[in-house]
Amino acid sequence: MVHVTLLAHTPAPEHLIASAARLCYSPSSIATIQDKLTDDKAASFVDMLAEIGHESPIEHASFTFGIEGVSRSLLAQITRHRLASFSVQSQRYVAENAFEYVLPPEIAAIPEAAEEYRRAMQEDQEHYERLTALLKQKHEQAFLDAGMDEKAAARAAEKKAIEDARFVLPNACTTKMVVTMNARSLLNFFRHRCCNRAQWEIREMAWQMLALCKQAAPALFEHAGPACVSGPCPEGKSTCGKAAEVREKAQNL
Repeated sequence: MVHVTLLAHTPAPEHLIASAARLCYSPSSIATIQDKLTDDKAASFVDMLAEIGHESPIEHASFTFGIEGVSRSLLAQITRHRLASFSVQSQRYVAENAFEYVLPPEIAAIPEAAEEYRRAMQEDQEHYERLTALLKQKHEQAFLDAGMDEKAAARAAEKKAIEDARFVLPNACTTKMVVTMNARSLLNFFRHRCCNRAQWEIREMAWQMLALCKQAAPALFEHAGPACVSGPCPEGKSTCGKAAEVREKAQNL
């Protein structure tokens, strides 16, 4: 199951953004841009930036999330958001013994499908372990023949074995990651991934991220979410038709 933790964020993000905005629109010096900047004034600056579409100052604030319980399939989607930093648990260096996996709700809803899915996961695990054992045996002997001691040879052989054995692992296999985005990238991310047309797993993750961001910087993320939260749905004939429901969800975070 998707679980998101807000690990860190820019201290007083709305104050920092307001300071940057003040520098743009007033003769303030660097030494004075934060003078008398109250929470209310900072929020007012953030609202003004949203109203006029001046988004560059919000790039100065960043948010770092710890994400777990997500599939490698989701990893392929989130890394398309290029203005972000990713650190992902490696299948090359971390053995997937008894790997955990994501069970899609549509499959879980059908007992026969869920059982078939679980069998597939078990078979993948067995193939992975068998391939790892076969490859490790070969590599370990080669390292021993090259003069490496037994302990070092076993360790190096396992690492080299799982590099190739991982190719049999499914997209369902879970992973963990640390993700950092600036606030402007996050707003774009929420616009696309909180939408009902986004894939269910990344959509669930995006809503969790948005809830955490709203707690940390409520003025900054007041109107964040899919496009229909702050305006008309841009999906045309592909709209989900649930804009009112989505707006209520965003307001209640």
